[in-house]
Amino acid sequence: MSSYNVRLWEIKEYKGKRKSTYRVRWTVAGQEFGETFSTRPLAESFLAKLRTATREGVPFDEACGLPEPMARALNSKTWYEHACAYVDMKWPRASGKHRTGIAESLTTATMALLTTERGAPPDEQLRAALYGWAYNAGRRKEGPPPDKHASAIRWLETNTVRLIDLAEPALVRKVLDALSITLDGRLAAASTMARKRAVFSNALLYAVELRALPSHPMAAVGWKPTKTNEEVDRRVVANHAQAKALFRAVEEIYPELGAFFASMFYSALRPEEALQVRDADCELPADDEEWGTYHLTGATVNVGRAWSDDGTSHEDRGLKHRSAKATRDVPIPPPLVKILRAHRGKYPPGRDGRLFVSRRGPGGTYFPTWPGSTIPNNTYPTVWKKARERALTADQAASPLAARPYDLRHAAVSIWLNAGVAPTQVAEWAGHSVQVLMRVYAKCVYGQEDAARRRIEAALREQDRQS
Repeated sequence: MSSYNVRLWEIKEYKGKRKSTYRVRWTVAGQEFGETFSTRPLAESFLAKLRTATREGVPFDEACGLPEPMARALNSKTWYEHACAYVDMKWPRASGKHRTGIAESLTTATMALLTTERGAPPDEQLRAALYGWAYNAGRRKEGPPPDKHASAIRWLETNTVRLIDLAEPALVRKVLDALSITLDGRLAAASTMARKRAVFSNALLYAVELRALPSHPMAAVGWKPTKTNEEVDRRVVANHAQAKALFRAVEEIYPELGAFFASMFYSALRPEEALQVRDADCELPADDEEWGTYHLTGATVNVGRAWSDDGTSHEDRGLKHRSAKATRDVPIPPPLVKILRAHRGKYPPGRDGRLFVSRRGPGGTYFPTWPGSTIPNNTYPTVWKKARERALTADQAASPLAARPYDLRHAAVSIWLNAGVAPTQVAEWAGHSVQVLMRVYAKCVYGQEDAARRRIEAALREQDRQS
C-alpha cells in the first residue's frame, strides 16, 4: 500500500568517539523510518530526494517508507528473474509452438541485457542454457539445471540488468535492435522481428502489471519494425499441370504421401491440418465425378518433446484463428476424390484413424502392417524437395515455384479466386478473414488489369459519343 501522509524531520547528527554519523528520519502513515549515512552530504542528498517526492505528490510505499520509484528500484528483480517468471505465467496456456517462440525471443533479449562480460561463459553456452533450461518451465520444475548448463545459469542469475533499468529508453532500443538481427549479423525477416518484438513487449507489459515498472517503456521509444510483407509471391503458385507432374514424382518416391500433398493443392489444407485429418473426417461421394467434403476439426503441430505437456513431439490443437472446438468444411473436387479413394484402398488409416500416417522404419523401409504414427516434420519437406528435382525443369527447380509444400495451399486459394469464387466463400474454405485473404493473395489474382482497362476504354468511348 502507499500513502501521501509523509512527514520529514531534519538530519540528526550522532557524534561517536572516532567519527560522526548522520541519520535521516521520516514517517509514512504514522510509521517511522530512518537511514543512517557516514557523511552529511550523503544524508542531505537522500533527504532532498524525499522532499522532492513529497513536493511532486509522489506516493510513498508504506512497507519500506520510500517513494514508489525508489521502492521499485530497491525491490527490483533482475531481468533474468522476471523473464523466468513470465515464462511460468505463460506456460500453462501456451501451445508448444508458442512456448518455443517465447524461449527463442527471450533468449535473444537476454543476451542484450547482460551487465558485464567478466567471467561470462561463451555466448553459445549462455544461449543453450537460456533456451534449453531457463526458459523452459517444464524442465526448470524438474530440478536444478543439468551439469552442462549449471555454470551458465549461475552466472546469468547475477549478471543481467535490474528490471527497473528497462525504464530507460536507450536500453529498450538496444534490445529491439538485437531482436532485429540474426546470429550471423543479417537483418532478420520482418515476420521474425515482429514475433520477437511482441514477446518482449508482452514481457514488459507483465512487469507493468506487477507494478515492477511504472509504465510500458516501449511507449517512449521511437523504434519502428520493418513492415511485414504478407502478400504471396505470384511466382510460387503452381498451375494444375505442374502440380500433377509433382504428384506423379511423389508417387514414385514416397507413394503414401501423394494424397497428402494433393489435399493441399485441391482443398487448400495446411500441412498441420492434413496431418490431423481422420478417415471419418473425409466424406467421399459414391461417384468419382462428384464432390466430397473434408470436415476439419483441428491441426497436428510438431513442437518437440521438451515443449509439450505429455512429452510427445507432436501436439493436437484447434483450427488456426478459431475456437478450440470449431470445425471447418472444405470441398473436395473430383480429381482429389479419385486420389483419396485410391489412397484409402491402398493405405488403411492409422491406429487413431488418421488418414495420413508414416509406416516407414529405419532406412525408409515400408511396413504395411504397422499401425502408423504421425508423419515426422522433416519427412514431407524432404520428399517434396526430391519431387521438385524430378518433376521440374532446371530453371523451374531453381525458381520459387512450389518451393514449399505450403505453396500448394497458395495455389489452391489462387485458383479459387481466379475462377471467380466469391471472396467470402474462399475465406471460409481457407480459414481466413476476407481482409486477410485479399491482403495475402492480392498479387495472385490475375486477369483483373485487362478487364479494368477494357472498362475504362468503354467509358471513354461512351463519353466521346455523348460529346
